[in-house]
Amino acid sequence: MIADTRTNAGIDNVATFRKLHVFEKPGQAIMGIATAGNLAVSQSVISLITEGMEHPETHERQTILDMPSMFTAAQFVGRAVREARNAIGEGMHQAEAGTFDVSMLLGGQVAKGRLRLFMIYAAGNFIEATADTPYLQIGEHKYGKPILDRSVTEATTLDEALKLGLISMDSTIRSNLGVGLPIDILTIKRDTVRLALKYRVEAAEPYFHDLRERWSAALRAAHKAIPPPPYTST
Repeated sequence: MIADTRTNAGIDNVATFRKLHVFEKPGQAIMGIATAGNLAVSQSVISLITEGMEHPETHERQTILDMPSMFTAAQFVGRAVREARNAIGEGMHQAEAGTFDVSMLLGGQVAKGRLRLFMIYAAGNFIEATADTPYLQIGEHKYGKPILDRSVTEATTLDEALKLGLISMDSTIRSNLGVGLPIDILTIKRDTVRLALKYRVEAAEPYFHDLRERWSAALRAAHKAIPPPPYTST
């Protein structure tokens, strides 16, 4: 997972907030959640799944780390989204404080289960990544998505996927002022039930600076290497 940290409530109201969150119970469960959309909504949802919600039948308070599988964790996050809508959605509408806009990526593994990735929508429903759709993306994606569409397959290695994700994120940052550094990264390897990597890319980070310069140079070289259209005038 890769997430930027910029929030934009107007051209003169830009701030930095973490959008990538980690939930871990060593040896039992590891999950990451990336958020996009209205910051007040996403923070409310993260608080609900962290502090817990009452089970409708047993009335016991449960957090996301109490879920027995990734599927039930996705259901739990979807329920938290609906709870947040009930709690603050109408107030936002009445105050004309924006729309109830939120989307989330939930990925990870519960022990004895399999590694899974879900996209959760503002209605609380969700879909899962598959072999035909090996990556999921939320937020501002139109500038970086073509890179992933052309390059990512089910066979892409974790290291290559991370590199492609950073290239995709750099393309978005260059074309959209609403997306910016620092960038948070996490990776989880199948059947380890722990984080493989948790890292923040700052503006002066050498590898990211080198990556974006190499990508720009490669694009210029590719453009020059392609012959002009045969139907242009000479």
